[in-house]
Amino acid sequence: MSKTGAQIVVDALIKEGVEIMFGYPGGSVLDIFDALYESPIRFYLPRHEQGAAHAADGYARATGKVGVCMATSGPGAMNLVTGLATAHMDSIPVVALTGQVPTQLIGNDAFQEADVVGVTRPITKHNYLVKSIEELPIIMKNAFHLARTGRPGPVLVDIPKDIQKMVLPKYSYPKSPDVPGYKPTVQGHPRQIKLVAEAVKDSKRPLLYVGGGAIASGASEEIYQLATKCSIPVTTTLMGLGAFPETHDLSLKMLGMHGTTYANYAVQNADLVIAVGARFDDRITGRIDDFAPYAKIIHIDIDPSAISKNIRVHIPVVGDCKNVLKELNKLVESTEHTEWLQLIAKWKKESPLSYKNDDKLRPQFVIEQIWELTKGDAIITTEVGQNQMWGAQFYKYIKPRTWLSSGGLGTMGYGFPAAIGAKLGKPDKLVIDIAGDGSIQMNIQELATAVINDIQVKIVILNNGCLGMVRQWQELFYKSRYAHTILGPDPTTLIRDGIGYIPDFVKLAEAYGAVGMRVTEKKDVKKALKKAFETPKVVILEFIVNEEENVYPMVPAGASLNQMIGGMA
Repeated sequence: MSKTGAQIVVDALIKEGVEIMFGYPGGSVLDIFDALYESPIRFYLPRHEQGAAHAADGYARATGKVGVCMATSGPGAMNLVTGLATAHMDSIPVVALTGQVPTQLIGNDAFQEADVVGVTRPITKHNYLVKSIEELPIIMKNAFHLARTGRPGPVLVDIPKDIQKMVLPKYSYPKSPDVPGYKPTVQGHPRQIKLVAEAVKDSKRPLLYVGGGAIASGASEEIYQLATKCSIPVTTTLMGLGAFPETHDLSLKMLGMHGTTYANYAVQNADLVIAVGARFDDRITGRIDDFAPYAKIIHIDIDPSAISKNIRVHIPVVGDCKNVLKELNKLVESTEHTEWLQLIAKWKKESPLSYKNDDKLRPQFVIEQIWELTKGDAIITTEVGQNQMWGAQFYKYIKPRTWLSSGGLGTMGYGFPAAIGAKLGKPDKLVIDIAGDGSIQMNIQELATAVINDIQVKIVILNNGCLGMVRQWQELFYKSRYAHTILGPDPTTLIRDGIGYIPDFVKLAEAYGAVGMRVTEKKDVKKALKKAFETPKVVILEFIVNEEENVYPMVPAGASLNQMIGGMA
């Protein structure tokens, strides 16, 4: 059967199981858009290409499927870059399709030409420039295979306009990919797994340190079995939230720069740290020389290049986390670590996550009320900054794929379009974007996408009138010289009670056809949240919170995990 290049792309998408995609049209992708016109794929038009990339990312995180986005050449492709870098840093499976100028014009500075392959090479798992229509089918097959297997990640396919128009006389979609040299190790080596079991048996103070790779591999059940069978406390990275239920006594919640005091103390006193799908990034380790000084380090990861990259590992296990833990659970014996758990319980009692309980409207209280209303039965997305950290600290994550946040890149503007993607992927779930007044404005234009398509996400804005996390650093390390972090009408003075703030988020919501609500009193928080969650529309719910509230605990840059700054605003 003969097909044009554009028809081959659409056929490949259908055969790869794509049901939803996001993108923005332009001259160099009009043929693909035309081929999509009568396809069964549900296509969503964002108001900015970055929104398309983040929506595809959010869809992928919420569902475990590959997210797909598309943009035209030049500026359209360049606007995908931040979203692809976000997905790359957090190992999220995304396939991005970009149009390119005709083959004969590549390299001639043609209208809307950009070297998207060169630009995105460092921020994708792999990328392709299609040079002939004959190679297009296998490239599409390989792109999805690479995105979803091994350590997941974004893959970009750049398709010149002339190849989209060409006809392939004898087209058939490949049954299997062809990626020479790419063979991820999915089964852990039995000898290494046996060494891990022996280390667990000999340990007196073991700790499970769980990252986003555990969620990508679907290893939550195996982690639960190992933790409960061997009485091992569990701490997670920002990306690992939800891999182990935070309502369980063995949960230490998040570790690292803004992790719990007791999680950080546990790392620093453990004699065995079992890292599962985590990469020992700088926000977790603090000063590397002082990280887990008494511990033997075990690292289970599908990516061999991640092992011993930052921290020297004593027992490496290369393989899919779920597969490795399945085998490990067969070998380990039931054990108790009474003294260790008693010490951790003491730390939990002495240093809980806390904030000042007074009449002021504090952001932590808002997050706690969201938890009280949902009990974990919601998908939480976040922007980046203080709102993100409070969302991580004061909500309890009990299931995987219910926490979607930009971890590695820290991308402001991620949460709202990601919430749109998540809601489309999980339409029966309540999806809440916890936002700051700075971050939400990065992609606020996606209100049009949400409202027009009736994608009923809820946006909770913690409005403190400033770029909160940067302001916190300025307060702590720059003598409270708030240089260009105040977002109110007077750049030298924090706002009070939201007076004079630009924009008026309630009016902005209404201008887009959404519902806008504002809360200034602590007593009104729960009632407003309940109303917002029950309202069958897109809702912006703005809370005017205490302006100089800080995120604690905090490990200063370059300090070790036991050198935390504590305190309350």
